[in-house]
Amino acid sequence: MKRIMLFLTITLCMMLPLSPIKALDLKHPPIPEQSPQEEKVAIVTLPKNHSKEQIESLISDYPDLKLRYIYQHALQGFSVKGSLASLSKLAESANVKMVSPVFTYKAEKAENISLIGGDDVRGMFDKGNKRLTGKGMTVGVIDTGIDYTHPDLRRNYAGGHDLVDGDDDPMETKSQAGQSTLHGTHVAGIIAANGKSKGVAPDAKVIAYRALGPGGSGTTEQVLAAIEEAVKDKVDVLNLSLGNSINGPDLPISLALNKVVEKGIVAVTSSGNSGPNMWTVGSPGTAAKAISVGASTPPMKIPYLTVKDLKIRLEPMLGAQFWNLDRSYQMAFGGLGKPEELKKVKGKIALIERGEITFTEKAKNAREAGAEAVVIYNNTKGAFIGNIDQPIDIPVATLSKKVGEKLKKLISKEEIFITTTIIEQKDLLADFSSRGPVTSTWEIKPDVVAPGVAINSTIPGGYLALQGTSMASPHVAGACALIKQAHPDWSPEQIKGALMNTALPIKDEKKRPYRTFEQGAGRIQIKDAIETESIATPASLQFGQFKLGEQLHVHKQNIEIENVSEKRKTYSFKIPRNEKGIEWELPQSFTLKPKEKRKVEVKMMVDPHVLAKNLYDGYLELSAGSQQIRIPYLYVVEEPDYPRVMGFDFGLGDKEGTYRYEVYLPGGAEEFGIALFDPDSYQFVGFLDWKRKVGKGMLKEELSNQKLPKDGMYIAKVFARKAGKEDMLESNIIIVKKR
Repeated sequence: MKRIMLFLTITLCMMLPLSPIKALDLKHPPIPEQSPQEEKVAIVTLPKNHSKEQIESLISDYPDLKLRYIYQHALQGFSVKGSLASLSKLAESANVKMVSPVFTYKAEKAENISLIGGDDVRGMFDKGNKRLTGKGMTVGVIDTGIDYTHPDLRRNYAGGHDLVDGDDDPMETKSQAGQSTLHGTHVAGIIAANGKSKGVAPDAKVIAYRALGPGGSGTTEQVLAAIEEAVKDKVDVLNLSLGNSINGPDLPISLALNKVVEKGIVAVTSSGNSGPNMWTVGSPGTAAKAISVGASTPPMKIPYLTVKDLKIRLEPMLGAQFWNLDRSYQMAFGGLGKPEELKKVKGKIALIERGEITFTEKAKNAREAGAEAVVIYNNTKGAFIGNIDQPIDIPVATLSKKVGEKLKKLISKEEIFITTTIIEQKDLLADFSSRGPVTSTWEIKPDVVAPGVAINSTIPGGYLALQGTSMASPHVAGACALIKQAHPDWSPEQIKGALMNTALPIKDEKKRPYRTFEQGAGRIQIKDAIETESIATPASLQFGQFKLGEQLHVHKQNIEIENVSEKRKTYSFKIPRNEKGIEWELPQSFTLKPKEKRKVEVKMMVDPHVLAKNLYDGYLELSAGSQQIRIPYLYVVEEPDYPRVMGFDFGLGDKEGTYRYEVYLPGGAEEFGIALFDPDSYQFVGFLDWKRKVGKGMLKEELSNQKLPKDGMYIAKVFARKAGKEDMLESNIIIVKKR
């Protein structure tokens, strides 16, 4: 039975101020109540393209279904509006592959450009003796629209489409009760600003597709329609700085981006801001053929605090004064940063807990109380990064919950004094940057990283520094425009290969290389990508999944090596580092003439019985004359340690007297259940649902009131078990059967 998928939320891949644009802080959005009679909009995927007449005939048996968009480029299918009952019946038609109700999407000469080689490239010349600035290239930006009146963007703006209001005016949302937007303008500026600020490709044209409206909100239907328009407009590069938390390769926009690439467009997307854990990269950053981008740091001065025997790294908040205190200061605890809690912070560093009020309010309250600086620590596990949305003349920085609570405990026992040390760093992977790999396909994502921290760019009315993988992705989109200008005959696969083959693997603070599924091939180097004389594709390899019960297994992968230079070149592979239970058989050295290409076979022999881990990764190194090409690889044994359950939502059903839930199971489950507990006593109440042998993908069930416990609030523990591993999500749900 074809499933109808609901509730998915996608966010702009940007770390924004919490105020005034509060609507963008939607990692866990509230679920709106819906009338059982309310009509739905759905995406209908077909096995092949149909004419309008054929589609009208297909839905003619359902009088309440109204045809909206017909997709022929982004997807093979159409969108309709009508009752859930009719959509469910349509899903059973032999002529329909899938019916997917529309989801809600949320909008997610600078040193950063110098770091990736943007300044060096602008002095280069292409074969037509023109400077490489993106001239002649068109970049599509699917986002919140852009402020095309901005002085740095006026000359680059080449029109657009508004898929929210249904016209050709993609202007950013202006003030609407706190729902104004700026995200698309910031992204467009990173790509192609040409004024006071300079983008990566300052002479590229930008076509804006406003698919996300007030507050950064849009739908699957609108994003797919924007992709459709971009294909019609024949853009060279397409940027989508948005994503969700579902680590799966099979969601509609991921599939649409794969088709876009097949049509000759370079698709670039952010990987998400859900790091630093594995398996956090979200769709459409999971699209196999798109370039998924993680966030690294540009050159930055990082403050460290020293107290007793602790050396603590701070994450400065954008919008505040740089942290550069020149003497020791006492630290005092300031609660949540409310005025009545800040009576003892005058002349001191205020330690404040995250929560209840915005970062800006906390900082302003501390400043008015006489604090010299502010440190805000997290109220959930891990570190975080944020912005101050109004200028403030004292330093503000963040800490993890663990370190913050340790400092709070020290303060409660005695007076403590803090000293500051400034250390210059660059090329670190941002903690928030989502990591891979991709569940089910076991692909390496992100593909590359680019600067995504403290990135200054255009916004309506001025400029602002923001951070997130939303800011990293347009660096790569701009880079692709430059590469396409230099090599107009290169395919999207060649451009992706050139970027990945020449990327620089980056290391952490202890000089340990990040894993391939954290950084892909590494930080992009535009000049090296443009000047590469050889391209290897695919630019990353995944060797699939091995079963421990198997005997010696031989896995093969083909790599196409292309000599894009004007001279003969000799190629040879270097044997990867030794791993017990793994042997490699690599091609012998060979020579290619100019413009010649050859497919070679790489063999990996594995004895699963002696393997010590369930996930292995590294790089194959290929010598191409004087050039060294690195090809990241990944392989897994049995069921690796990915989350067995993610993306749980619970809300009112579409039929009267029902509730429904939706959850994503990346690999399916041998056992799945939702256990309910009393929030006060923590006593087990019963199972909301329980089942065995559930298939992988999105699971959606509707529950009648008769199967639900009495009205009230419950703690729902959602668990899935497979291959001896069990994962669990915890969520508060409310049941009110009498409405």
